Order: sequence, then structure tokens, then C-alpha cells
Amino acid sequence: MRIFDAHLHIVDPRFPLTENDGYLPPEFTAARYRERVAGLGIAGGAVVSGSFQGFDQGYLRTALDELGPGFVGVTQVPAEVTDAEIAELDAAGVRAVRFNVRRGGSAALTELDRLARRAHEVAGWHAELYIDARDLAELSGTIAALPAVSIDHLGLHADGVPELLRLVERGVKVKATGFGRVELDPAVAMRAVLEVDPSALLAGTDLPSTRARRPFADADLDLVAEVAGAHAAAVLWDNAAAFYRLG
Repeated sequence: MRIFDAHLHIVDPRFPLTENDGYLPPEFTAARYRERVAGLGIAGGAVVSGSFQGFDQGYLRTALDELGPGFVGVTQVPAEVTDAEIAELDAAGVRAVRFNVRRGGSAALTELDRLARRAHEVAGWHAELYIDARDLAELSGTIAALPAVSIDHLGLHADGVPELLRLVERGVKVKATGFGRVELDPAVAMRAVLEVDPSALLAGTDLPSTRARRPFADADLDLVAEVAGAHAAAVLWDNAAAFYRLG
């Protein structure tokens, strides 16, 4: 079964890296990613900009070139990014703008509504949020009203799952990723999302699992497939392919 890796990071020391809370990630190039996932059935994916990469687009353009067809980008852009710059990034394969609420390095949360809407209007991008689901309640109205949104890593914490599910009811997508960093039972959270909307769940590796308590294991994808059951093909490929507009 082919897999779209909905959440991966490429760390290329040829491009600028900025310490975040004193942390710099180890090298994880496109070539090393290919080696790590060989044999898993991954035929595409989303390269996600991390807090340590700020607004640098050079690494992302290069990573997409090196990974080739089927791979798209999720970038961080400043609030003052121009429409022309968004369109240029879209032509390079970028499909979403990320708001890193948990770690920083992205545009401020106060810019969420305006920037997310503009990115969608200009290029059809969706917004991706790295956020603890316990913090979703105060943003739920804004998030639910946006054209398209995803939440990283199952929302991170079990206490936030009820609010996460309320947003799933309103069209928000959820990434089943980062099992080594969450404070919840991934199987329980995934089943809950699937019960609300089977088209809402996207799978991924979160490689190279920066700062996670444990790195991604191949068995994590096995668990996704097991929990998804009859929806496995959708969760592992179809949902993400549609969301990231692979065509």
C-alpha cells in the first residue's frame, strides 16, 4: 500500500539554521530521508518547515527538487510576504503555510486569520498548526472559519482531544504523526477522529523526530493501518493527496 508521508522534516546544513530554545537539530538530508524510508511504500510527502528554519525557503526548494515528484512543501512565511512571493513558492511545490504555535519561528498567531486567508486566496494553500490541543478552545472560532486547516501530531495532548474533535466536525484535518512526542494514546485518538470523519486523518512519519522522546518507528505506520482498517488506503494516501492537491 502506498503512503503519503504527511509530515517530514529535512535538515540541510547547507542552509541557515537558527537555535530554538538552545536546540539545533542534527543533519537529516533528503538522501538520508530516502534511505530511512526505503521499503515503507512512501511515494510522496510533505516537507514541513521547522522552528529552526524560520523563513528560509532555500532549503525547502532544494529539498523538493531532490525528493522529486509527489513531494510538496509546508512553509513558514512572514506576515508581510507578498502575493507574488506566495505564487512563486506555490509554483515550486509549496502547498501550505505553517503556524508554529508551540515552538515559534513562524508568523505570529495574531496573523493567523489574515495570512491564512490570503495564502488560500492567492494559491489555494491550507494552514497547518503545530499547537497543543488544550489551547484550541480560544482559537476554535477563527480556525473553524478558515478555508482549510490541519492540526499536527493528533493535537499532542489527550485533554485537548474533545476540542480537536469539535474542529474535525467542522472540516479540520488531523495528522497522525509524532507518536513519540504526544501525551495521549495514538490509537484512541485516531479512532476518535475516524468516527467523526474518516477523510480527516492523514498519516506521516515526523522524521527525523526532532526533540521527540522516541523517534519514529516503522511500527507506527503499521498501527495507523491497523486502526484505520477499511479506511487504511484513504488515511495512508488518498486523504493527504487530495488535501495537498497532488492531482
